[in-house]
Amino acid sequence: MLESPVLDMQQDIRSNLERVRERIARAAERAGRRPEDVLLVGVSKTVDVGRIRAALGAGLTALGENRVQEARGKVAELGRAAAWHLVGHLQTNKVRDALELFDVVHSVDRIDLARELDRRARARGRRIDAFVQVNVAVEPSKGGWPPEAVETAVEALTALAGLRVRGLMTIPPAVDRPEDARGWFRALRKLAERHGLADLSMGMSGDFEVAVEEGATMVRVGTAIFGPRPPRIPEVPPTRSPYGPPA
Repeated sequence: MLESPVLDMQQDIRSNLERVRERIARAAERAGRRPEDVLLVGVSKTVDVGRIRAALGAGLTALGENRVQEARGKVAELGRAAAWHLVGHLQTNKVRDALELFDVVHSVDRIDLARELDRRARARGRRIDAFVQVNVAVEPSKGGWPPEAVETAVEALTALAGLRVRGLMTIPPAVDRPEDARGWFRALRKLAERHGLADLSMGMSGDFEVAVEEGATMVRVGTAIFGPRPPRIPEVPPTRSPYGPPA
């Protein structure tokens, strides 16, 4: 018989998931859209396998991870019970591993990464679903193409046989209120419409309802489903003995 804390955790995850789905549905209805046209990607970075398994049991169909290394262990343990989405930065030297693990890459943010994904995907006899990451506010701390370069990026990526360009993705600037992100989401939607792209990956736990109202077809939601993430503990460098290394 399951321990009470495990049952409580499962119920919390189920309730959170139901609440997020209801919020997506209401936002879609306000925009005259169908709720089923919005895919909920549960961002499971730093989330333990037990909580992820509870979300899968509650009907979650897509999982998002930020790091290839962390995803490898989770895919090995959980298998393909859901589609796996890479939503974080991808280093070019991790492309081979990423193609083994992920069904969709949301963060294609530069041409050398796109070319390596194409080369590796074709070598594996597959096409990888990809999103062009757009740096809507041209923030130096974030990757992605600036809005004025999206046309060039889309043309370059759609010419690569190993990629299936699904649409555009963005992470807008941090804002005090969800409503303050609306302009960034609207700008991404207009870019997608201009280039004939159907999908928009935008919106996270703090602002996904506004994103849905502005046309998101995929929202990347973590803490609203899984709860607050544990604080990251910085690595402590090893102490150096004043007497040098051991003999």
